[in-house]
Amino acid sequence: MDPAPYDERLGVPLRWWVQGVMLVATLWLALIVSLPGALAWTFTGIALALLVALLVSYGSPHVTAADGWFRAGRARIEAVHLGAVAALDPEESRRVAGPEADARAYLLLRPYLKRAVKVEITDPADPTPYWLVSSRHPDELARAVRALSDSSAV
Repeated sequence: MDPAPYDERLGVPLRWWVQGVMLVATLWLALIVSLPGALAWTFTGIALALLVALLVSYGSPHVTAADGWFRAGRARIEAVHLGAVAALDPEESRRVAGPEADARAYLLLRPYLKRAVKVEITDPADPTPYWLVSSRHPDELARAVRALSDSSAV
């Protein structure tokens, strides 16, 4: 029996959207007093479209553990190559991503997510020692990856 699938989108938090809209509103205010109205609205519309594109793009990665594969952003690996899995607290995440980081590791980190999951890679052909992946629910992700790895070992 396949383990329950896990899927999470690492979307940016609401406060980033609010701050971005406030920035565009400030730009509009500066432009409306110095340019003709139509030009100010055009530039503001372009700035708003760029903001939306940037935030949607930055928050688009998915983390998935399903169907025998672990996917994090654009990277994917078969479950048979997964080793030890650990859900890290904020301090451990910071340490593993910083002073104790291995330059060969695959990192999918977002600054607005303080916790992460570390997944060791056991594939001898892969130079990547581990993946470090941000998550809003690291305990659930770690459980899903462990179950995926265990089901592939059977």
